[in-house]
Amino acid sequence: MHKLKLSAISYLNTAPLMWDFDHEDAARNFEIAYTIPSGCAAALREGTADIGIIPAFAYATIPGLVILPDVAIAAKGPVRSILLVSKKPLREVRTVATDNSSMSSVALTRVLFEKWWGGGREFRSMKPELGAMLDSCDAGLIIGDPALNVDRSRYLTFDLAEEWRKLTGKPFVFAFWAAREEALSRATSARDLAQIFRQSRDHGLLPANLDTIVQQWASRLGRSQDDLRTYLTRNIHYFLDPDCLEGMTLFLGYAVDCGVIPQPPKLQFLGTPSSELTNKPCSS
Repeated sequence: MHKLKLSAISYLNTAPLMWDFDHEDAARNFEIAYTIPSGCAAALREGTADIGIIPAFAYATIPGLVILPDVAIAAKGPVRSILLVSKKPLREVRTVATDNSSMSSVALTRVLFEKWWGGGREFRSMKPELGAMLDSCDAGLIIGDPALNVDRSRYLTFDLAEEWRKLTGKPFVFAFWAAREEALSRATSARDLAQIFRQSRDHGLLPANLDTIVQQWASRLGRSQDDLRTYLTRNIHYFLDPDCLEGMTLFLGYAVDCGVIPQPPKLQFLGTPSSELTNKPCSS
């Protein structure tokens, strides 16, 4: 296999997906670069990466991508690492600082306000520093590992995956692997490539390997190993299953309705379709 350029994220919730790339031989077939979530989308858009983990929002704005089937970062309830932190009740919020390292969470926040919480808010992209965000705005969107350490006793906090589930009854898909079609000619086969990423996820979720991950990350984040294990096994859902695809399709339709994206994308999957939604356009 020709070496493909892989853009990944160095967050706790991606660690199980990267297991084989960090611990097995999978890395030998890829040039791996770590960045922030929005950086993965930028790398695919600019052609500096062949494969990246990106949000559905970004997939809708970058032509020529295919989704690697069955693997995702999703939530079927509270996710804990995507939080809207507010000084005021939602109805009184007028300005929202949004984490400039994220795209999907910003899009979800906008949809939640426009569709259910009341429109007309001002969104300001800022560095993910909660204190500065709340000094400048009524509320701040904080994602990833920093969100796990937010002191919820000090603020009003809204778990966006939990809010989405309450309002729609569906899971929320935060990210999935996508590849540039042009680059796939350099891979041995679609099936082999999809299996590499699926297998890495499966290995990362093995109990012994999860133990290794939480041991490594507990000291970095200042959290207990039990807390991080719960986060990875109960809050994050790593499978792009039919229920998640329905939730993603619903979100993309709402994003069009709310003016977040101009039109719904067609979901193109690499290799064998993983659900009946494959290759059908999204609709609200």
